[in-house]
Amino acid sequence: MFSTLRYVNQPALSSAAKSFINNGVAKRGMSIAALNGFEGKHFISIDRLSNEELRGLLDLSKKYRDTYGKGSSVDPLTAPKPLTGQSVSMIFQKRSTRTRVSTETGMTLLGGQSLFLGPSDIQLGVNESMRDTALVLSRFNSLVLARVFSHNDVLELSEHATVPVINALSDLHHPLQTLADLMALEDHFGDVKGKTLAWVGDGNNVLHDLMLGGAKLGMNIRVATPQGYEANEGILETTKKLAAENGTEDVFLTNVASEAVKGSDVVVTDTWVSMGQEEEYEQRVKEFDGYQVNADLMAQANPGAVFLHCLPRHPEEVSDEVFYSPQSLVFPEAENRMWTVMAVMAAQLGKM
Repeated sequence: MFSTLRYVNQPALSSAAKSFINNGVAKRGMSIAALNGFEGKHFISIDRLSNEELRGLLDLSKKYRDTYGKGSSVDPLTAPKPLTGQSVSMIFQKRSTRTRVSTETGMTLLGGQSLFLGPSDIQLGVNESMRDTALVLSRFNSLVLARVFSHNDVLELSEHATVPVINALSDLHHPLQTLADLMALEDHFGDVKGKTLAWVGDGNNVLHDLMLGGAKLGMNIRVATPQGYEANEGILETTKKLAAENGTEDVFLTNVASEAVKGSDVVVTDTWVSMGQEEEYEQRVKEFDGYQVNADLMAQANPGAVFLHCLPRHPEEVSDEVFYSPQSLVFPEAENRMWTVMAVMAAQLGKM
C-alpha cells in the first residue's frame, strides 16, 4: 500500500503516481538491496552514484518516510532504531535551516546522535589542518557531514577521513538536495522517465546535481541561465554523457527563460545570490531580469507542470502566486531533505 501521508499544499496523488508507488513498494526491497555495497562510501556528488545506488537511496528514503512519517501507524517508541550507538559530526561553514534540522531530527529517529560544529566551534584548515580535523573526527564519530564553501574542502576531508563523509553542500555540488527533489517529483508524477525538467536561474551547485540526477532517471534537461552564469562546463559534459546513456534528449541550453520552460513538466529555480555573494546582490538582480518564475512563465510549461525551489526563496526569484500555488512542491521537497539524509547515513553505515 502507498503511504497515506499528505503534505501541505500537495494535491492528491495521481493514478499514475499511485500505480508507480504500489509497484515500487513491491520492488523496493530489491532496489534497497543494491545499497549493500554502499557501506563505507563517501557521498560527494550524484555522478559518483550508480543508477542502482540512486534508485536504492530514493526507495530507502520512501521506506523511512512510511515508517517514521507523521502518517505512519508505527509507534515512534517501538520504531526500528538501526543507528543506535552511531553518531555524525556536522561541520557547518554555511548556516542552513533544512540541513541542520533534517540531519539532527533524522539521526534521532534512527536512534543515533548528531553533533553540530559551527564556525565558532571549528575552523576548517585554519587552527587545525583539514587532514588532522578529518582524522580526529573519525576517531569520535561514525560519519562526518560537511556544509562548506569550497568543494576542495569536502574532497580533502573525504581523502583523509576514515569514516564516510557526506557533502551537505559545497560551491560545486549539493547532492542531498537532488535526492529530495527527485523524491518529490516521483511522489507527484510516479515514474519521471521522459519528463522534461527546466532550470531557470544561476548555473550553480543545485543545478549541477539536479542535472546529473535527472539525466540518470531519464529526464530531459533544459537549462536557462543569464550570460556569464552558465553551469560548470565539466559537469555539463558529464550530464550530456549521462543523457545519452539513459536515452534522453540532448541537454538544451539557452539564455532565455521562456525557451527552457516551453514544453517542460518541472520548473526549478534557486536563489540568485548565494551566501558569500551578498556584495553582488544589485548586479545579480539586474542581470537576472526576466528570470522570475511567475504565472506567465509557468504558462509556457506543459499543463500540470510543477515548481521546485530548494529554499530559502526571495520574491524576485518566484512570485507568491506560483510559490504558494497547487503547482508548487516546495514544502514536500523540503521535508524530503530529512528522509533522504536518513537514507544516506544508514546506507553508508550498512545499517538499513
